[in-house]
Amino acid sequence: MKTKKKIAWAVTGAGEKIEKTYETMVDIQEKYGDKVEIRVFVSNAGKQVLKFYRLFKKLKENFEYVSFEVNSNSPFLAGDVQLHKYEFLLVAPCTSNTVAKLASRIGDTMITNAVIMGQKSQVPVYIMPVDFKEGVTVTKIPNGNDLILELTKEDIDCVRKISNMNNTFVFEDTDEIYNIF
Repeated sequence: MKTKKKIAWAVTGAGEKIEKTYETMVDIQEKYGDKVEIRVFVSNAGKQVLKFYRLFKKLKENFEYVSFEVNSNSPFLAGDVQLHKYEFLLVAPCTSNTVAKLASRIGDTMITNAVIMGQKSQVPVYIMPVDFKEGVTVTKIPNGNDLILELTKEDIDCVRKISNMNNTFVFEDTDEIYNIF
């Protein structure tokens, strides 16, 4: 019997693109479920946002392995990434907070710690920041209202910085996740 390749998919507290990301996760699992095992790791803020968007139960129902952050080393995602137990680490969607921490090399969460360990141990890390281009953007919140956000030069400078890091691939849209698989 052929062993499935394990993928670590990390979800941060980004509301922007969370619904489309979830739909993509389910679709990829359906398409590649015979070849890959997607293990989902959710940050503390990610758990809160999934509940806000009514995706928390759906995620737990549709994925066999869903783990929630306790602290920066629990679950021990960073160690498993570092030991190459995963083909790659995918962080989607990724908040500007997580991007800024990565740009400054702050590994104080389960996800930032795992990304930094992946980079150091030559495990491919794919990151989809929700703040990708400088300027004004409009996003929908769960009640359907628009939220206008100004993405600053500082936000985008952090995206540029992480996109130049070793073993790190930054992309803009959920459709690009299919190319990763």
